[in-house]
Amino acid sequence: MYINFDEKKGYLSSKILEYQEVVDSAHEALHAKTGKGNDFLGWIDWPEKYDKEEFVEILKHAKKVKADADVLVVCGIGGSYLGARAAIEMINGLYPKGQVEIMYLGNTLSSTYIVQALDYLADKNFYVNVISKSGQTTETAMAFRLLKQLLKSKHQENYKDYIIATTDPKNGTLRAEVNDVGYKSFSIPADIGGRFSVTTAVGLFPLAVAGISIEEVMRGALTAYKELDNPDLNVNPAYQYAVARRIMEKQGKSVEMLVSYEFQMTMFAEWWKQLFGESEGKEGRGILPTSVNFSTDLHSMGQFIQEGSKNLFETLIAVEEPMEDMIFPIDEEDKDNMNYLSGKSLDYVNTQARLGTLAAHYDEGSVPNLIITIPDTSAYTFGYLTYFFFKSIAMSAYLINVNPFNQPGVEVYKRNMFKLLGKI
Repeated sequence: MYINFDEKKGYLSSKILEYQEVVDSAHEALHAKTGKGNDFLGWIDWPEKYDKEEFVEILKHAKKVKADADVLVVCGIGGSYLGARAAIEMINGLYPKGQVEIMYLGNTLSSTYIVQALDYLADKNFYVNVISKSGQTTETAMAFRLLKQLLKSKHQENYKDYIIATTDPKNGTLRAEVNDVGYKSFSIPADIGGRFSVTTAVGLFPLAVAGISIEEVMRGALTAYKELDNPDLNVNPAYQYAVARRIMEKQGKSVEMLVSYEFQMTMFAEWWKQLFGESEGKEGRGILPTSVNFSTDLHSMGQFIQEGSKNLFETLIAVEEPMEDMIFPIDEEDKDNMNYLSGKSLDYVNTQARLGTLAAHYDEGSVPNLIITIPDTSAYTFGYLTYFFFKSIAMSAYLINVNPFNQPGVEVYKRNMFKLLGKI
């Protein structure tokens, strides 16, 4: 297995295997596409059956944009941008060299953020990748109109050449605009929901513009698809993790805290929170997904985790090989008393912080820890890891008999907002 799942000190192993029969049934429902939400199970075999012709076109157009653009603006919200941002930051780091700058709009109603972003773009050569299945998501539609106006002021009638739309292949407001105006466009598969869409054109086009090998992303996803198509709890780490979450819940753990020690994984955690929260949090059920980035957040959340109420467990993503590293230098004067670290790599220090924190939280704080170990933060690993979590949350939700692929609760705030704004 490319990803190693472990539970601290093996205290769940025997209990996990007790779920084999129900996991067998849920696995069959997923792969036969007969379970709840089966009309949104296109992601199951997507790594094998994805549109190869569109993939080639994504590579071709991304190369064109990459050669010309200062900035690509990804205009979308939720699953329409989180996956791309998670991938770009995880794979490229936060300060990549020689790549097109990627910005994000359409993901907030904050007037200050929107106006400052537009001001920043005013003297940049930018393209817009607007991503929306319907074209009517308020945050995205507002930002897209403003971006179109800015492009028109810069390029007049040629503004459409700077827009790439990723939307429903046949229906919706944005698809109608694509057909009317003639934007370059890619499709969001009808049977794949937004939070499961990062390995479709939704994520692949921005990734390609950012200089990431989308071939490697898909290769990683394909490996995961093949390796995780096995209900045996002795060998399938995605299902082991899904069952472990349910065991944690039965022990009174209502909060899961995703932990990483790499700053570039912060937005990956945001993507994970949508995937797990929106898939599982319904019908009064589910575990609340939260996240922290250590050691940074140890200085704000460490006290609560160590000694606060015992309603949480941690899921740690441990990265074996960092993207960058260096040796900490010696200073002859040692005025800062830091020479005890000289000659050690920065990653070595980070690893010892991880091991020390793990021992403190588990051994002394009685906070259960689930550990997911990945070899690196490469494009291949990203593709594998996202599919790993797709399978995990689908199984996890089926184990509590909820539909992982809808989100009826998010419509409530929209109705109230639209009423207050005079739309309805």
